Amino acid sequence: MRDSTVHRRTKETDVTVTLELDGTGEADIDTGVGFLNHMLTLFAVHGHFDLTVRATGDLDVDCHHTVEDVALTLGEALRKALGDKVGIHRYGSMLLPMDEALAEVILDISGRSYLVWHADIPRVSLGLFDTEMGEDFFRALSVQCGMTLHINVPYGRNTHHMLEAIFKGFGRALSEAVAIDPRVHGIMSSKGAL
Repeated sequence: MRDSTVHRRTKETDVTVTLELDGTGEADIDTGVGFLNHMLTLFAVHGHFDLTVRATGDLDVDCHHTVEDVALTLGEALRKALGDKVGIHRYGSMLLPMDEALAEVILDISGRSYLVWHADIPRVSLGLFDTEMGEDFFRALSVQCGMTLHINVPYGRNTHHMLEAIFKGFGRALSEAVAIDPRVHGIMSSKGAL
């Protein structure tokens, strides 16, 4: 079983994430931020991950701490579930449409954290979720996991659709990257380490 449970507690948030990489897409998400719940559910379903998230935070301030700490905790859970990364495909990519919006997600589970974000998402609030937190979510996740992540949204009109395409695309690309590839013996690297 490639799974993990991570708990993170600060003065601002209390987050627990349980992740199973070889799941069926079962999601049980409660962050207090409805739009984030929706996005994480889509990520799990489209990536075939089993994901449970429980988060409480200082939402009376805004969503920033909760969203970022959920991302940090999910990134750590992903890193732990991957273990030594033996046999994984390592790379994943997805070009995903959501009605009028298109998202491209490309990633490398390389051990090197880097985010490239080319997504001109309008700055609005979707319920309690401030859309500028999309970039911050994926930066925190990529740093904590040790992942190189490129996200591009070349066009879109509806803000919800643009972010939905990103989260679904991330789930699909990550599913490809973490899949066990029978052609990989050991680590997928000419250096022998990630």
